[in-house]
Amino acid sequence: MAVELCLLLLLFCGSTISEVQPIYKPPPGTLDFGFVPAKTYDTGAYHEPGAIGILFKIVHAFLYLVQPNTFPQDLIRKLAQQQFGNTQGDYQKPENVVLTLQAIYYEIGFIVSAALGLLFILLLPLVGLCFCMCRCCDNCGGEMHQRQKKNADCQRSCFATFLFVASLIISVGVLCAYAANQHLTNQVRGAKKLVNSNFKDLKIFLNDTPAQIDYLVNQYNTTKDKALSDLNNVGPVLGTRVQEQLGKEVRPALDAALTMAGAIRETKEALENVSVSVEVLQEGTERLHANLTDVKMHLSNTLNDSACNAAQAASTCNIIRNSLAQLNINANFSGLPGVSLQLARINDVLKIDLSSLVQKGYAAFNDTPDLVVNQTRNILSAVPYIKSVLESIGSNITTFTRALPVQKILADLMVHLTQSEAYVQDYFPLVEQYDFYRWLGCLILCCMLVLILVFYYLGLLCGTCGYDKHASPTTRGCISNTGGNFLMAGVGFSFLFSWVLMIVVVLTFVTGGNVEKLVCEPFEDKNLFKVLDTPYLLNKHWKNYLAGIIFKNPNVNLTFEKVYSDCKENKGIYTSLHLEHLFNINELLNISMYTEDVALKIEHIQINLSKIILLDEIGKENLLNFSSSGIDGIDFSAYLTEINKSVTKVDLLSFANDLEARADQLPKGALENALKGHANNIRMIHNQQVVPLEQAMKYVKARSTLNQSIRLLKRTSSELMVKVKNVISAVNAAQDLINNNASQVIVQETKKYMDTIIGYFEQYTEWVKESISMEVAACKPIANVIDTAVDIFLCSYIADSVNTFWFGLGGSSMFLIPAIIFAVKLSKYYRRMDTEDVYDDTENGNNGYHKEHLYGIHNPVFTSSVEQW
Repeated sequence: MAVELCLLLLLFCGSTISEVQPIYKPPPGTLDFGFVPAKTYDTGAYHEPGAIGILFKIVHAFLYLVQPNTFPQDLIRKLAQQQFGNTQGDYQKPENVVLTLQAIYYEIGFIVSAALGLLFILLLPLVGLCFCMCRCCDNCGGEMHQRQKKNADCQRSCFATFLFVASLIISVGVLCAYAANQHLTNQVRGAKKLVNSNFKDLKIFLNDTPAQIDYLVNQYNTTKDKALSDLNNVGPVLGTRVQEQLGKEVRPALDAALTMAGAIRETKEALENVSVSVEVLQEGTERLHANLTDVKMHLSNTLNDSACNAAQAASTCNIIRNSLAQLNINANFSGLPGVSLQLARINDVLKIDLSSLVQKGYAAFNDTPDLVVNQTRNILSAVPYIKSVLESIGSNITTFTRALPVQKILADLMVHLTQSEAYVQDYFPLVEQYDFYRWLGCLILCCMLVLILVFYYLGLLCGTCGYDKHASPTTRGCISNTGGNFLMAGVGFSFLFSWVLMIVVVLTFVTGGNVEKLVCEPFEDKNLFKVLDTPYLLNKHWKNYLAGIIFKNPNVNLTFEKVYSDCKENKGIYTSLHLEHLFNINELLNISMYTEDVALKIEHIQINLSKIILLDEIGKENLLNFSSSGIDGIDFSAYLTEINKSVTKVDLLSFANDLEARADQLPKGALENALKGHANNIRMIHNQQVVPLEQAMKYVKARSTLNQSIRLLKRTSSELMVKVKNVISAVNAAQDLINNNASQVIVQETKKYMDTIIGYFEQYTEWVKESISMEVAACKPIANVIDTAVDIFLCSYIADSVNTFWFGLGGSSMFLIPAIIFAVKLSKYYRRMDTEDVYDDTENGNNGYHKEHLYGIHNPVFTSSVEQW
C-alpha cells in the first residue's frame, strides 16, 4: 500500500508540471529508464488431471443432465439478503415461500435423485428381509425343487450373460471410484509443493516491492540530469533549432545563388569552347574548300577541250559539267556569328567572386548557434536556481517516500505470512493423516463391492465350469452346487452392503454436485464474483464491501471481480485495488509554481540575428550583370544547323567513282585519261581532308564540344532574367525573415524547447504510471492463491474426485439390483436340488411330468434343510 502512495506522488507531480500548456507540444527526446527489477513467479495455477480427466468430463456431463439450469445469481442474492427464522411466521411470508419454491425448482434434479437414493436406502434392506423370510418358508425360490423345462438351457445362458454384464458394469464403477479415491490422495500428498510455491511467490511479492519503489524514485535523477544537461546547453541546443527552422528558407535561397555562381563559370567555359571549336572547324573547312575549288577549275578546263565537242563525248561532258556544282563544302563555319562580346562581358562579371560572397552568407548563417549562445547567458545564470528547484522536488519525493510506513507494513505482512506458512506446515501432516482415514474408508466401501463381485465371479466360474447338462437337478456336481452357493452369498452381501453404499453416495452426491454447480462453475465464469459484488449483500450498510474494508468508503467502485481479473493479468496492486483513493498527492506536493517560474525564465529569451547578411548588394548586382551579358542573343539555331550538316555537299568518293565510270564511256584518248586523273585527285582529297574532318579526334572533339557548349548556353540563357530575379527574390525573402520575422521563429522554438524540458518530466510520470499499473507489486500471487484454493484444491482436487467417486460407487450400487435378480435366478440352475421332476413314458397325463414326491422318490445323495437358503 505504501508502495503505491510513493508512486502516486510521482504521478501527481507530473500532472502538476503538465498544467503549463504550450502552444505547440512536440514529442520530447526519448529517455531510457531501464526495466523495473522484478522476479518471476513460480506458481502455475493450473491443474491438468491427466487420464482421469475423461472421467471428470463424464461426471460433469451427468451433472448437467441432473442440473441443466444456469447459475441462479438473482436467487442467491435474494436468499442471502432475506432473513429467515427471526420470527415464527417468517417462513410463511409470500416472498419467502416464493424463494423457497424457486430454490426447490433449481434443486429439483438433486432432490429427485436424492429421493430415489433414499428410497433405495429404505426399500432395499426391507426387500432383502422379506426375501429372506420368504425363502425360509420355501417360497420365492427357496424350495429345493426345480421343474424340468425344454428351454432351461437357454434361460440359464441368458441369466449367466446378464449377470456377467451387470458384474462388469459394477466392476467399472468400482474402478472409477477407486481411481477417484486414489487421485484425491495423490493430489493431497503433492499439494504441499503447490502450497509452498504460493508462499514463496507471496514472499517475493513483499520483498521485491521496496526495491521497485526505490528504483522508480531513483529514476527521477535520470529525468533531472537530462533536463539540467539541456539547460546547460541551451545556447547550442536552441541555436541549432532556430537555425534548422530558418534554414528551411535560407538554405534553398543560398543554394540557388551558389548554383547561379556555378552557372556563370560554366557559361564562360562554354563561350571559350565555342570560340576555340569554331576556329578549329573553320581552318579545316577553308582548306578543303580551296582544294575543291582548284579541282573544280581544272576539271572545268578539261571539259572545255575540243574533244568534248565530238558527238560521242558531248553528252557525257555535259553531264559531268552540270555536276561540278556539287564539288563544294556543305558546313560553312566561317559564316557563324562570333561570341567574343558575350565572353568579354562574362569575364567582367567574373571579376567579382560571387561564390565567395555566397559562402560568406553560409558562414554568417552557420554562426546562428554562437549568436544564440552569446545572447542566452541570462538563462545560464538561472540554471542554478532551476537546479535547486529540481533538487527540492527530488528531495520532497525522497522525504515523503521515507515518511511512508512501507517497511513497517511489509514487515507486518511478512510476519503474518510467515505465521500462516508455519501454521500450514504444522497442520499439513494432520491433513494427510485425515486424508488417509478418508482413503481407508473409501477403500473399505470399494472392498464391499469387490467382495460381492468376487462371489458373483466365483459363482459364474464354478457354475459354468461344473455344470453338467446330462445330470439331473438332484445329481448335480459339487462344483456346480458351490457356484450356486457363491451366487446366493453375493446376493446376501448385496442386501447387507447396498444401503450403506447408497447412504454414502447420496451424501457425497448432494454435497459434491452442489459444490460443482454453485461454486466451481460460477467461479470459472466469474459469476460467483458478481454475486459477491452485489451491493449491500455482505454488509447491509455498504454498497461495495471490498472498498469498505480497504478504504472505509463503500462508495468507491472496487469489486472482487475487477481485483481478481487485474491480478490474474499480473497488474500492479496499485491499479488493482485503486489505492489512489487513499491519498491526495496534490496537497502533499504542488510544484506548479516552480514550473511556471522555470517556464518564464525560458520564455524571456531575447535573440537578435540582424547581423547575419546572406548576400550583399555587390553580389546581387553581379547576378543582374550576368543576366544582361547577352548570351541570350546568340543565334543558337545557326550553330546547331552547321553542326548537324555533312562536310561536303556530295560524297567525294562516290563522285570520283561516278566520274571515272563516265570517263570509261568516252573514246580512248587524252580526255579519258585526264578525267580519270581528276577522279584520283578527288579520291585523294577525300582521304586526306574529308575523312580527317569526319574522324580525326581534333575535329570530332571540336564538333562535340561545340555542340555541347551551344546547347548548355541555350539552356542557361533560357529565361535567364527571370531565373536571376527569382534567386534575388529568394535571398531577399530569406534576409527579410532573419531581419523581421526571426523573433517569431525564436519564440516558437523557445516554446518547443521549454516543452521539451517539461516533456522529460511528463515522460517520466507516464513511465511511472505504466510501471505502477503493470510492473510494481504485480499481484499475480494473490490471484494464484485464490485459484489454488478454489479452482485447484476445492474443485479440481476435492470436488472432481468426490463426484467421480460417488458416480462410480452409485452406478455400481444401482446395478446390484439386476445382479441380485439374475444371481437368484441363475443359482437355481447351479445348486443341487432335493427333489426333481421325473418323466414316465407310460403316463400321458400332465404331459408326462410328475411331482417327485407323489411317487416317493427322494434324493439318495444329499438332503439338507440348511441348503434351502
